[in-house]
Amino acid sequence: MLVRLTMICNGATAATRKGAFPSDEPLEPRSLTQAKAMRGMLRRADRVWTAPALRARQTAESLALQASVEPLLADQDHGGWAGRSFEQVQAEQPEDIVAWLTDPNAATHGGESLADVARRASDLMDRLMAERGHTIALTHASVIRTAIAHVLGAPLAACWKIDIEPLSITDFRSDGRRWVLRACGVTTPKPAKPLRP
Repeated sequence: MLVRLTMICNGATAATRKGAFPSDEPLEPRSLTQAKAMRGMLRRADRVWTAPALRARQTAESLALQASVEPLLADQDHGGWAGRSFEQVQAEQPEDIVAWLTDPNAATHGGESLADVARRASDLMDRLMAERGHTIALTHASVIRTAIAHVLGAPLAACWKIDIEPLSITDFRSDGRRWVLRACGVTTPKPAKPLRP
């Protein structure tokens, strides 16, 4: 039995472009345009799921995908840090930022730890392993990073060394017994800037 999971990272928002912890904000206009340009790249799917956040649902809509909301795909809850810049939080709570970056169980911000997100991603993938066919999941970088670590059997600290770009595609396959990572970080080609004479 072949199971395929294609995870697409939501597009960028004004806050995430500025290095802020995300809240439930809309996509920036450029991301809407880029997502529309990706429509022809996606293969037919048996199921399309989206995270509950507005930016994930807007990404699905821009890709012309009819998606059902799957709560396990939700972004990491950043609690009191949501909407604030990394630099601001680091200046005000340096010990908490260090804990968050080094301890996967730390949730000093009042939200979820990375380990919490990893449990959700693992539960989703374990459940999906029994589903025949192709699933497209519109989700967030935190969920995709933890899914990659789960499949590779890597420690959660490795998540901070995985760069997931907005609108990138990560593809997994399963034979019903185990998952493999097939492709990671695939992005649509961006138009080249003309060379100056």
